[in-house]
Amino acid sequence: MRYPIIIHPDQRLYEQAEPIDYITDEIVVLLDDMYETMVAHDGIGLAAPQIGRKLRIAVVEVDEGDRFDLINPEIIDRKGTSIDVEGCLSIPEVYGTVERADEVTVRYYDRDGSEMEVTAYGYLARAFQHEIDHLDGKLFIDQLIERIKPEDLERYMEEHADD
Repeated sequence: MRYPIIIHPDQRLYEQAEPIDYITDEIVVLLDDMYETMVAHDGIGLAAPQIGRKLRIAVVEVDEGDRFDLINPEIIDRKGTSIDVEGCLSIPEVYGTVERADEVTVRYYDRDGSEMEVTAYGYLARAFQHEIDHLDGKLFIDQLIERIKPEDLERYMEEHADD
């Protein structure tokens, strides 16, 4: 099932998501529905608050076939920083640069209830941080360094390809 995406300035996007106590069949189905919704909207990540669910879960897939179902994720280590462009399904046609850690280690539970840890770098690390921010009621637009107009995005990306 595909969900509609909650669009900014909806205040639900600023609420803290609630931790999951038990991984039920409903949670597993929700993860699959969130993934389907994310793919249908051409996204690389989606957090439950973006579909109106106040739950601490998110899905991320930066590289096709390398999907992460994150239940109660938390960043336990950060290293380095970089500035790069971000956008968001909940804030259409808005892009801008945000400073984030280059490397993060994330602890979470997978859909089977196993505790996992993953260390991510670059774009995947950025996606994890963006989605976990959603779970904490934070949006990338509140961290913008420079806003980039949609019509300037392609040119900006080409000019900064070697950064």
